[in-house]
Amino acid sequence: MNNLTSRRTRPVALAIGAVMALSLAGCSKAENTGGSSAAGSAGGGPAASAAASQSSGGNCTIAQTGYPKLDLTKAKVGFSQSEKEGNPFRIAETQSIKDEAAKLGITNLLTTNAQSDLNKQISDIKSMLAQGAQALIVAPLNSDGLQPALDAAKAKKVPVVTIDRLVTSKPCTDYLTFIGSNFVQQGQRAADAMDKATGGKGEVAILLGSSGNNVTTDRTKGFKDELAKYPGLKVVVEQTGEFDRAKGQSVMEQLIQSHPEITAVYAENDEMGIGAVNALKAAGKNPGKDVKVVSIDGTKNAVQLITKGEYNAVIESNPRFGPLAFKALQDFEAGQPIPDKIVISDDAYDSGNAAQKVNNAY
Repeated sequence: MNNLTSRRTRPVALAIGAVMALSLAGCSKAENTGGSSAAGSAGGGPAASAAASQSSGGNCTIAQTGYPKLDLTKAKVGFSQSEKEGNPFRIAETQSIKDEAAKLGITNLLTTNAQSDLNKQISDIKSMLAQGAQALIVAPLNSDGLQPALDAAKAKKVPVVTIDRLVTSKPCTDYLTFIGSNFVQQGQRAADAMDKATGGKGEVAILLGSSGNNVTTDRTKGFKDELAKYPGLKVVVEQTGEFDRAKGQSVMEQLIQSHPEITAVYAENDEMGIGAVNALKAAGKNPGKDVKVVSIDGTKNAVQLITKGEYNAVIESNPRFGPLAFKALQDFEAGQPIPDKIVISDDAYDSGNAAQKVNNAY
């Protein structure tokens, strides 16, 4: 695991406009738009994040909730990060929240880090509420288990925007909205990238993410469902690497011994994918050639490995939630309807574009 500084240079006007349009659009069935944002495709700086679709279900308004109206620039806003920030995704995610708060002139931003401990995250959120937080942005550790913290926020009439991981609680009742990627689609795109990298033939190992959250479930489902279209690709083993580089490397070392037939690896985040590359090298194999590697995230380290020929493809999972999260809170406070789900746009990297777009990675 390594520390990387978040890079976030692309203007946010497109993202803000997209969210406003989405919020005003009313209730509609979810649409799967896929692909990268227009800005990301153009090869400029990182996409600030464009809302792509909204889920079915109602739209939430401040009148429905009975919450007091706030001037966010004068309010105390809390951000609860769930995991240790050795992971580049979490570094970029937190920095995006801080950057957008600064841009909007919000000077009273409380930040906490649960260090991958659910009980600590609940305690962190309650602590911020005790300190007078009037709005919250939460990156949940798991899909389940956060209800006590959400109940505490509801009791104080504090709106909560959740990002990255979808909680099983009820939108507009327990939390305002969820902002995140289409994780099923990410898995589908990874399967398509795997087909392209392997020529449609291979024995595939899956390095699963941590259990208990929708990211792992959805990325696995999307990949397997899409892989069924490619009869020459077969999943021979799957084992959790817990979204961790060291764990991914350890698991891959075991799989090399127990399944020497493996010719491709699908890692459900870049950190595990990089760990797999390290294990393959130590075993005398040539990752990217002998064993194809495809993962999800969009970290600079993984994209750089593509440019070296040691990795084959990365599907981005965009961590730049700041513009969308604060825009949702602004629109809510202004009385506009907020959809229960806002989908952020994700890019992709492979041997054809990695060298040109490596600076887009975080």
